[in-house]
Amino acid sequence: MTEQETIHIPTRSKRAFIGEEFELKKWEDVEPFFENLKNREINSADDLRQWFSDRSEIESYLSENFAWRYIRQTCDTANQGLINALQFFITEIQPKLAEYGNELDKKVVDNPFLSELTDAGFAITLRGMKKAIEIFRDENIPLITEMQTEERKYGAVAGAMTVTLDGEEMTLQKAADRLQSTDRNVREEAWRAIAGRRYEDHEKLDELINNLVRLRDNVGRNAGFANYRDYMFAAMGRFDYTAQDCFDFHASVKKAVVPMLSNAAAERKEALKLEQLRPWDTKVDPSGLPPLKPFSTGEELLDKTIRCFTRLDPFLGDCLRIMKTMKHLDLESRKGKAPGGYNYPLDEIGVPFIFMNATSNLRDMVTLLHEGGHAVHSLVTRDLALNSFKHTPSEVAELASMSMELITMDFWDEFFEDENDLKRAKIQHLESILETLPWVATIDKFQHWMYDNPQHTPEQRTEAWTGIYEEFTDSVMDWTGLENFKKYLWQRQLHIYEVPFYYIEYGIAQLGAIGVWKNYRENSAKGLKGYLDALKLGYTATIGEIYQAANISFDFSEQNITELMQFVHNELAELKK
Repeated sequence: MTEQETIHIPTRSKRAFIGEEFELKKWEDVEPFFENLKNREINSADDLRQWFSDRSEIESYLSENFAWRYIRQTCDTANQGLINALQFFITEIQPKLAEYGNELDKKVVDNPFLSELTDAGFAITLRGMKKAIEIFRDENIPLITEMQTEERKYGAVAGAMTVTLDGEEMTLQKAADRLQSTDRNVREEAWRAIAGRRYEDHEKLDELINNLVRLRDNVGRNAGFANYRDYMFAAMGRFDYTAQDCFDFHASVKKAVVPMLSNAAAERKEALKLEQLRPWDTKVDPSGLPPLKPFSTGEELLDKTIRCFTRLDPFLGDCLRIMKTMKHLDLESRKGKAPGGYNYPLDEIGVPFIFMNATSNLRDMVTLLHEGGHAVHSLVTRDLALNSFKHTPSEVAELASMSMELITMDFWDEFFEDENDLKRAKIQHLESILETLPWVATIDKFQHWMYDNPQHTPEQRTEAWTGIYEEFTDSVMDWTGLENFKKYLWQRQLHIYEVPFYYIEYGIAQLGAIGVWKNYRENSAKGLKGYLDALKLGYTATIGEIYQAANISFDFSEQNITELMQFVHNELAELKK
């Protein structure tokens, strides 16, 4: 029996509203469906429910249509045809969708039959629609289109970056594997090559962010906000916390986590017997052991991850088997791919696509576990009634992925047969969590500064970045002679360019994920059930309620962060015995 015969391959729901043969070629193809929704009479709760269902159907189709254009373009950033296909949607379809979306929201938010739609989720969807109406401005449509066009430029610039080491041209991701070499000269050469290549484009990326800050500030002010940050809090549906909560998070991390970071750096410096700890010394094994190599090829990475998921729960393994069968993965690093990794939901079929740039290191292994958590989230919510019920806020989406990194750790022997290598992998991953929270605080605080001061010059931005970076980094690292590279470390973070203000979620979710893992360590069956129960809610409850379903707290306080970090510290100490 083949693998395909042992799993059920999902199919999309029938297109009752737009028809099975519908195909988007131009805006005029889709406009009649939006006119229908705009002008349709709604005379009962059943009519209203059908209206929501039909709107969800057309929006799911268009969302998946855009998704495939984006996926294909990021898989091959140099293909002009793919660039044009994506650009067509951004310039010709999205502006009109924005106009109709606002009209459709206004049509139903005060409908008298809404009170009869008591299904879980409608209240959450309704508050999002009301906020969207509140911030919508016609004059922002062309600005947002221009922003999206500019944002795509970052991937093209970064995707074209390669370096040549030992006569071989390679991506920056592949070159970064050398930072784990036990030969310090090899590490330094690779680090300088990567940093130097990024620095070559620093003026180009400075100019790009200048344009984006200007456009984004205009969008925020057009919508009546004091700045783009406040606009984005509304646009991203941040109903459950405020900018002040973010500032509290920064302060708590600075106090509770940064000292742990400095202690870890001091231990690393001592273990490596170095006079100065340099940026190329952070990834090498402190005991002088060669880099961990959990897999060799993308196929091996996927197969081992499937086995790992299956041992946690057979259903989880099937989620990835389905994606493998449907060829919904592009895992290996190559020239011309956009940087980074993602799990892209596909709203009609309900089976997402995972994109990443794997070479053969531990970080790549963890990335697939992470994106696999997102994929599971997509699959457990695919049967929710409306498209809006499936699209969770990032604080919940990242909880799904970051928790998966941790609750699979008991099964990482799929990647590491040697017990010592297995311990090393777990130690390295837990230490990376200590690095994650300060880096998230750094990026988030920097973004707050940029949009609080939208008229800033590149020089002022550099100064602000350096000050903020110093707040959240360890006190051990020696950057002497490397100051120019340090000034532009922020340019490697694609979120700043492509998805502004989307980063604090990683910090919030990391705290939640540690809570999920703590629950799992105390009672594996109960912990896993809480995790999946939370995911299955999709976005039919508030963030706090979803976290509560997982039996964890939605809390940025210093006390909560300190307690969770102590748990991680204790787990690390146990591994290091």
